[in-house]
Amino acid sequence: MAIKPKPGEIYTIRRKILNVLGAKFHVYDENANVIAFCKQKAFKLKEDIRLYTDDSMGEELFALKARQIIDFGATYDLTLPGGGLLASFRRKGLKSSMVRDEWQIFDGEGQPVAVMKELGTWTPLARRYVDDLAALMPARYAMERASDGQQIAMFRQHFNLLVYRLGISVTRADEELDDLVILAAGALIAAIEGRQN
Repeated sequence: MAIKPKPGEIYTIRRKILNVLGAKFHVYDENANVIAFCKQKAFKLKEDIRLYTDDSMGEELFALKARQIIDFGATYDLTLPGGGLLASFRRKGLKSSMVRDEWQIFDGEGQPVAVMKELGTWTPLARRYVDDLAALMPARYAMERASDGQQIAMFRQHFNLLVYRLGISVTRADEELDDLVILAAGALIAAIEGRQN
């Protein structure tokens, strides 16, 4: 099944917070249909996030793999089931760990196509330095084109103490950015949320 995010569409990623052995999350379309599923293995030294079309994990949509073990300033490659590199996400190390998350997004040829930034002035700082506030201050991100800063998508975490929920709102189509990159960005946020605190 092909997923083609279109402007105006809204997706939701849901993950149970209390999960001891690895994380599981589902991706829903705006009609509450499951369009993707991820089950992360616990205790992996090198991050490997794979999304499938459903819980049976019979058909893979894409994989996000960290290039190195250390997460500080990590780069994640987005690959298709055939092995082709679709995009890469590079986290700005010092800025992301100290102030707010920022990711550079590159196409398969290594050209910058977008930037994803955590929004807010004080909220990102509070989330990093006051552990008890992180759950009470949901994160928000904007994805923008690298060329002109036009917004492509918004990512918004919703407050819930038992279920992590991330809303993805596609604001415009972009010919330089493959549609799956938007969903992969949401999956990356959902998979690593909380580890930078």
